Amino acid sequence: MIAAYIIKQYERAVVFKLGKITGDARGPGLIFVVPFVQRIRRVSLRIVTMPIQSQGIITKDNVSIDVSAVAYYRVEDPIRSVVAIENIEAAIGQIAQTTLRSVVGRHTLDELLSETEGINQNIREILDVQTEEWGVKVTVVELRDIQLPDSMQRAMARQAEAEREKRGKVIAAQGERLAAGELAQAADVMAAHPLALQLRNLQTLVEVAVDKNSTVVFPAPLMSTIGELGSFLAREKQAAGELPATPDGPPSENGAMATSSPPSPPRVDDAR
Repeated sequence: MIAAYIIKQYERAVVFKLGKITGDARGPGLIFVVPFVQRIRRVSLRIVTMPIQSQGIITKDNVSIDVSAVAYYRVEDPIRSVVAIENIEAAIGQIAQTTLRSVVGRHTLDELLSETEGINQNIREILDVQTEEWGVKVTVVELRDIQLPDSMQRAMARQAEAEREKRGKVIAAQGERLAAGELAQAADVMAAHPLALQLRNLQTLVEVAVDKNSTVVFPAPLMSTIGELGSFLAREKQAAGELPATPDGPPSENGAMATSSPPSPPRVDDAR
């Protein structure tokens, strides 16, 4: 009597004859075995997703966190996966938890948050070395969730806010510096071209008029150069010198200024 088994594309059959493995793993397709003499053990070659349970871990800088991860593995050698270990999933789950605790404990919290890719690679390499003798290949390990204490979350939020404020102040200072440089160049151009200052004055008047204010003050034409300012002051002094001077007299007893009166003619006594 012969028994027939259909082995699927993603499976391999390890055949035991009287308790001993005979030949290589068989499949896929139709295989025949002798009942009671030969037995088969089906092994899946597909990638298996195994979650790593969350566990409390203390980082290198003494921060208590809860970390969970997920691992992906597949069987590369069906015979060794059957002979070398009894329960592959349970074994990989336990060794993954211990490896995760060991690797995360060697890093600080900042490194754990910023260097996640490197930590994942380190955990995968350690697991791959330990599971190689079982005929299993660990393909990917990813940290799935990192839970921080509430106090640490608030502290990190304050730190991030302070960092954003610092960047805002730096950007504002850089803008002020660039604006000051542009204004200095504009001032040099206006100093070289006095009419440019007058045009800027007229443009300012136009901008003020757009706001429809009830009162608009028109400033006098600005002096564009120091020479014009000096000539203006000279003309003012000359005009002030041409005005008649106001006669002043000594103050009277009541504080009022005494005005001088014309002298009276001498009086001549008549001879008698």
